[in-house]
Amino acid sequence: MRAGKFAGLWLFTTICLIAAPGSEGGRQKADNRGQMADGGGLPSDPSSAVSPPPSVSGSARPEYVLQPLDLIKMEVFQEPDMERQVRLSQDSTVTLPLINTIDLKGKTLQEAQELIRQLYDRDYLVNPQINLTVLEYAKHDVKVLGSVDKAGAVEIPSDKPLKLLDAIALAGGFTRLADRRHVTLTRTNEDGKPVTSEINADDILQSKNSTDNLPLKEGDVIYVPERIL
Repeated sequence: MRAGKFAGLWLFTTICLIAAPGSEGGRQKADNRGQMADGGGLPSDPSSAVSPPPSVSGSARPEYVLQPLDLIKMEVFQEPDMERQVRLSQDSTVTLPLINTIDLKGKTLQEAQELIRQLYDRDYLVNPQINLTVLEYAKHDVKVLGSVDKAGAVEIPSDKPLKLLDAIALAGGFTRLADRRHVTLTRTNEDGKPVTSEINADDILQSKNSTDNLPLKEGDVIYVPERIL
């Protein structure tokens, strides 16, 4: 009889300890309930994690003027089927979905992006967010010939103008026998006719005529003659 009372008392004490709020089991259930209540740490609004693309991305600055044969990428926020990679034609036009052929001649990256946004906004999309990226710059160069150390083509940088003396320096500089006072620059004008002008590079070097160190254009040909001894 005494053994039975003892066994019953032991069983009652054990049950009380298990059910007590301060027990390990009670704390674990409370923790689980807390995690379920706050969504396990997940954001309550999944859309809050999505942000629109930047206005202009890529290595090109917004003020970069697009050139014929540049390869650009167009993205439309939340419209993945509209993404396109297109190369500007020789006359600086591109063809895009719905709005067809667009003339981008002389436009900066920012201006082109705004024009495309307006065209889509006008008839096709509600408040479209357009992102343009230059994936590949077209290669433009000039020729530096004659009395320079490395005669040949010199590429025009995409991010800054290339000037006369800079092109000569990139071609290895003047040789010892170069006639720096009679450098010629041949450029094709808008009528397609070549026009040749003579430039005194010594004057430019001595800052007497710095305006002659003009920016070069695609297709320009610089010729440095030899001095007559």
